[in-house]
Amino acid sequence: MIVGQVMGSLWATRKDNKLNGLTFLVIKPLSYNKEAVQRDYFVAADNTGAGIGETVLVTTGSAARTSIAGSDVPVDAVIVGIVDSIEVAHE
Repeated sequence: MIVGQVMGSLWATRKDNKLNGLTFLVIKPLSYNKEAVQRDYFVAADNTGAGIGETVLVTTGSAARTSIAGSDVPVDAVIVGIVDSIEVAHE
């Protein structure tokens, strides 16, 4: 799973019919290493009602498809949780 921050929304008026009714959000993965890592943004379907600026938990691959009704939906990333807090112990 990936912890990320919602950076924006994505709208697509023309898309596969199986994607109708889904909300798409732009996610920036977060890194908790001591070294800053530049990671690419990606799009995830929202299953939680998350909003811009919130920290979210994203699942990918086949687990993403099973979190949405119907495993034939063509998605590979789905927001499955809104993070309340994170604790990370650094050495």
